[in-house]
Amino acid sequence: MEVKKIIIAGNPNVGKSVIFNALTGSYATVSNYPGTTVEVFRGNAKIDGQEYEVIDTPGMYSFISVTEEEKVSRNIMFSEKPFVIIHVLDAKNIERMLPFTLQLIEADLPVLLVLNIMDEAERLGIKLDTKLLEAELGIPVLTAIGTMRQGINNLKERIADYKHLANRDAIVKYDPRIEEFLSKSEFGRLNSLLLLQGDAEIEERLTKANKPAVKNLKNEIEKLKKKYSKPLSYLLAIQRQDGASSLLRKAGVNKGRQMGSFAETLSRLSMSSVGGYLIMFFVLYFGLYLFVGKLGAGVFVDFLEKTVFDSWIIPPFTNFIEHALPWKLAQDLFVHDYGLVTLGLRYAFAIILPIVAAFFFVFAIIEDTGYLPRLAMLIDRVFKKIGLSGRAVIPMVLGLGCGTMATMVTRTLATKRERLIATLLLALAIPCSAQLGVIMAMLAGLPVLLGIWLGVINAVFITAGFLSAKILPGNAPVFFMEVPPLRLPKFSNLFVKTYTRMEWYIKEVIPVFLIVSLAMWAADHTHLLAFLIKAAEFPLKTLGLPGNTATIFIMGFFRRDYGAAGLFDMQKAGLLSHNQILVAIVVMTLFLPCIAQLIMMIKERKFGTAMVLAGMVTVIAYSTGFIINYVLSSLKITL
Repeated sequence: MEVKKIIIAGNPNVGKSVIFNALTGSYATVSNYPGTTVEVFRGNAKIDGQEYEVIDTPGMYSFISVTEEEKVSRNIMFSEKPFVIIHVLDAKNIERMLPFTLQLIEADLPVLLVLNIMDEAERLGIKLDTKLLEAELGIPVLTAIGTMRQGINNLKERIADYKHLANRDAIVKYDPRIEEFLSKSEFGRLNSLLLLQGDAEIEERLTKANKPAVKNLKNEIEKLKKKYSKPLSYLLAIQRQDGASSLLRKAGVNKGRQMGSFAETLSRLSMSSVGGYLIMFFVLYFGLYLFVGKLGAGVFVDFLEKTVFDSWIIPPFTNFIEHALPWKLAQDLFVHDYGLVTLGLRYAFAIILPIVAAFFFVFAIIEDTGYLPRLAMLIDRVFKKIGLSGRAVIPMVLGLGCGTMATMVTRTLATKRERLIATLLLALAIPCSAQLGVIMAMLAGLPVLLGIWLGVINAVFITAGFLSAKILPGNAPVFFMEVPPLRLPKFSNLFVKTYTRMEWYIKEVIPVFLIVSLAMWAADHTHLLAFLIKAAEFPLKTLGLPGNTATIFIMGFFRRDYGAAGLFDMQKAGLLSHNQILVAIVVMTLFLPCIAQLIMMIKERKFGTAMVLAGMVTVIAYSTGFIINYVLSSLKITL
């Protein structure tokens, strides 16, 4: 039986992934902020006995692609030959989002419109007559509340019965001169409209197929431009929006009313210059410092490490291995300094996992409340100074969870310049959740050191970004983002997200920790580790750090959180002074990204660029640590 394809498309943050999960039974990350669906998720569904492949595409606003994810979505629509495209939009914002529906219809694609989040639309008094809207659009229209699975059965029925009516008359009629141009073009209505709006990708593709015809068409476009005082892209967007508004009036769609509420007041406050930063401080203090740092890295880590591992697991296991294996080499593989259990599993489960779990839970709350896009709006002005837009908040905050994932998400930024700057800053000054949690635990009782560390890392972040923006060519980025309503998160969704991300983390991290332990064991017994430690001792001593921190920084290259956990052990053993703790955690925070993040940098930015960025990070990390130690030593300051 033929497997038909269903493509789910629409703006960011309208519930596409929720619809995908409901149709396929799979779990794709569902978040209350734009840009969640960065990769293309695929799943299988069986509807009325027919097999379907369901494709969840990254969010897009129109066929004029701005970001990499929009280009991916558009290419999928034209290359995958879908049986139906489910266009999901937010029913509250139907007037603003409907122009994209009109573009899909203009492209003669098989469209089925889902008006999602109807519960919030109804609370605003918005009324929709889907039958009238169907008649005006000429496509199936239905309502849904995806998070409650309302409308999903109806959606499945409409998919099973779907019939595409090709070559329909255009719904939107543009200015007569533009319509005349479109009627004469041999490239079709959609391609011609994209050419009018200056779409370089479409122009390149059509030129390869018929260069003379494109050249003639471009000449006609230049003549057409002279007849208008405003850019054609602007005129087409305005006329399409007017067409959508007119259509909704004919269909009897009630726009509803704006409701004043505590949530809306809090929403405006979170984006204001004063209240916004107070709320951001509140989130960081209670979410990261207290919940992740104190509870996760303090209470949970203490119990798992001291009680579970140091008392229940390691002593009897070490005793068993030492009696079962008479060879010191074999014993060291499992226990002692670099053993798979005493180092690898202890670090992974006792130190890192509880911190990561606490962070993932806090991050899920931040996502589902809708705070992330408000944070983006708040710091957009600051980010503009370092060559980024507020949209870069998404990879930066994700970087606090995992730098590898965040580096991949930089592809959602609009320009190559932004993606390069964001990649550098992620590698340099954004600690991952496990590393951050360990640092918070180390500094929990040392507020002065915490303040200095925060000041130094922020200064390096802003300075590196500012200089990058000055050096790299390009214009200031343009920023726009959906701002969803603030919502109370559902505990079930928070639990599923936290569990799913922990499952991913365990699958990725545990093997790495074991491999690092094995590598350290092998390096120790072949004397390679001694050589590397000897080579690293001099530069570390110039930072005022003891020679045995060399082992920690070598482990930190495999995983930054591994290195941070090593510093945590040294602090607990009383092997570091307060001055050394400050220098060590600053350098560790700014140190080379872990191998996984470095590989992702190579994949996203190419090998040469990734190596240059890694070299810059190394120089900045060492220089910053050297300056801090020099100042403290010269002024004889003891923290």
